[in-house]
Amino acid sequence: MAKQIYTGRYTTENDEDFVVFLIGMRINKRHAVHKWLPVFTAMPPMIKELYTNKEALGFLSMETYFGLRTTVMIQYWRRTEDLLAYAKGEKHLAAWKDFNKKVGNNSAVGIYHETYNLKRGNYESVYGNMPLYGLGKAMKHVPITPERISARKRLKLKDKGAGSLSQ
Repeated sequence: MAKQIYTGRYTTENDEDFVVFLIGMRINKRHAVHKWLPVFTAMPPMIKELYTNKEALGFLSMETYFGLRTTVMIQYWRRTEDLLAYAKGEKHLAAWKDFNKKVGNNSAVGIYHETYNLKRGNYESVYGNMPLYGLGKAMKHVPITPERISARKRLKLKDKGAGSLSQ
């Protein structure tokens, strides 16, 4: 099924606080399938749970990327407290305990995460001829108007002359 393409330029409102959470894994030893495959297969049930219970969990949306060795998910959450509560939930704790039991400090597979708290007015976005994507999928997706024509205007910064951040 093809995603609807929004022709033209769009942005998101920047009037809400939210959290960006990056989480992923890296295959350090490709032949150690018995170590990295369980880590890889632990994610789909959690992703299903997130999308099934979005409102209750405070989960907004996510994007996933697969590389030759590294995967990453960019997740958008309403609040840090929601993300931390999910980390203590049954599915995540079971996956974390299983990881520590099966992998622990074995260097065959690595995991990582980064958490960013973004405050309203301190982020901006541009989407040109794109389906709903990233922050534009997680939050309100709006057309770019003359009032939002540049990054400076989307960030509601006062124009300081040369070096505009226009996009």
